[in-house]
Amino acid sequence: MFKSLIFFARYFLFWLLYFAVDRFIFMFIFHIKLRNIPLSQKFAAYYHALRLDLSTTAYLVIIPLLIYTFWYFTNREKINFNWIRHYNAVLIVLFSVISVINFNIYREWGSKVNSRAIEFAILTPGESLASSASSPIFLTLLVLLVLLAVGFYLNFLLVKRQINFTKTPLGVKFIITIIVLTTNFLLIRGGTGRAPNTQSMAYFSNYQILNHTALNTEWNLVSSILASNKSKKNLYKYFNQKEADLQASNLFKVEKDTTISILKTERPNVVIFILESFTADLIKSLDGESGITPNLDNLAKNGVLFSQIYATGNRTDKGLIGSLTGFPTLAVGSIVKWPEKMQKIPAISQKLYENGYHTSFYYGGESEFDNYKAFVLGHQYKKLIDRKSFDKKDMSANWGAYDGPLFNRQLKNANTTKQPFFSTILSLTNHEPFELPVKQKFGNADNAQKFKSTAFYTDSCIGSYLNEAKKQAWYKNTLFVFIADHGHPLPKNNHEIYEPQRYHIPLIFYGDVIKEEFRGKVYNKTGSQQDLPATLLAQLNIKANNFKWSKNLLNPYTRNFAYFSWDDGFGFIENGHTVTFDNVGKSVLHNSKAEDATQTNKNIINGKSYLQSVYQQFINL
Repeated sequence: MFKSLIFFARYFLFWLLYFAVDRFIFMFIFHIKLRNIPLSQKFAAYYHALRLDLSTTAYLVIIPLLIYTFWYFTNREKINFNWIRHYNAVLIVLFSVISVINFNIYREWGSKVNSRAIEFAILTPGESLASSASSPIFLTLLVLLVLLAVGFYLNFLLVKRQINFTKTPLGVKFIITIIVLTTNFLLIRGGTGRAPNTQSMAYFSNYQILNHTALNTEWNLVSSILASNKSKKNLYKYFNQKEADLQASNLFKVEKDTTISILKTERPNVVIFILESFTADLIKSLDGESGITPNLDNLAKNGVLFSQIYATGNRTDKGLIGSLTGFPTLAVGSIVKWPEKMQKIPAISQKLYENGYHTSFYYGGESEFDNYKAFVLGHQYKKLIDRKSFDKKDMSANWGAYDGPLFNRQLKNANTTKQPFFSTILSLTNHEPFELPVKQKFGNADNAQKFKSTAFYTDSCIGSYLNEAKKQAWYKNTLFVFIADHGHPLPKNNHEIYEPQRYHIPLIFYGDVIKEEFRGKVYNKTGSQQDLPATLLAQLNIKANNFKWSKNLLNPYTRNFAYFSWDDGFGFIENGHTVTFDNVGKSVLHNSKAEDATQTNKNIINGKSYLQSVYQQFINL
């Protein structure tokens, strides 16, 4: 019996070596991020990976182990296990593809492949391919081939095709079988301790990338898929719920409900541009690079600039909801996946429609993507324009209509729309793979150059749009709002997913409808894109009481804070002090003023209370 169990020892060795090779390739691909990390910590990642690697392998061995156990209690002297190589071959191909996807997801999102990415790929394969089109194809194929080659070679070398049994008393067989099955169960669970395996078992370092290196990709993916179905349980239960709700609500209390009125009229037309990936690093007025967005910089000088605004998340669906409804991100979840809940949160469009506005939404891509259409049509947008409304000549190969034709369509329709009107324009061109209908201003040698070129193009389209709009009768009574959907690691390519600069975005109010004394004004109050609804509605003298998570940036009494989140982590900024917290590793990832322990603790408490409270509201919807 014990000799036959060597088969399973070799089987475990095979998968542990495969995972180690996968981990080595991950570290090789992201070697630039790892170059300043001590070698000892890099090696430590392999040790800390063992627990989840063993757990994953124990899951994989269940079928072979059960079949082995069945034949063990027969009178056979040997059994043919050749089929297990084919079983492994299927898993090798599957895991190799998952690993390649993981490398590209991590490069773009800063997190490992998870249920969100799989849903993205299954439900919207065209958009998924477009997002990955900027990935290095040669490297992707090379990595896939290496993983397949290593996997098949190890499978041939280590996995035996035959098992020989020796005569063993029945009672001893039962004892040995119980020991083997129990051992495998404990490997799955992670031992006999109270806490079973979680992703945090692989976390060991202050360097987040090493934690992600140690985290088994397949184990994490399955765990993420299972967790994605938990919409009835608060995943972020830090405090007593009443205490968390009170702490969160106190953030929005004001001494006086008032506002600085910057508009000449309470019923202007409103056009909101939600700009794809327009990180603050693109905009000189926000200490970004020079020459990329001359038109937005000009608008900032002649309009009202909010200089310390942060995106609520790192994806368009989160930014769209955050900007138009004021509803925060849910860290690991996104409310767009639950349309029935999404319909229950208020939106700017509903409020303006109730006040006599003619509403419209413009997007150059598929409106069905990520339930955008469900949101738009469920929140009183009476006209929806998407890629189906454009000619093929106006379309990119991957996503949809370029920003130029998109902006022009809204401009043309505005000329025949009864005032007051409210339009939302969601741009598209500044998205991977950074396609353009014109020559690339900054070249196309790498993604940073392409990114700057598409941003320059979108900015030029904004300039052309406004130049033409100025000729229209409705222009003088129109407020234009420019805000990004989320930030981006490019063009600097040095912002980790948990760093606040990754979320720093522009918010600009512009138009002749702004009082002269406020043109060129810069407001430095820290805020979020979630604050747009309350801020805008206050200018229109429309009550925003049901926008629970949005505060008026033009009320001098509102608190100076912003919240953002990513997959299982959050950041909280108050009074210029930023703390970001990883919920898996239970650790602080970034602290801009670590010496201020009191404010650090306050930020963590506020961030935890905020996330717990908003997630509970999501459950209750």
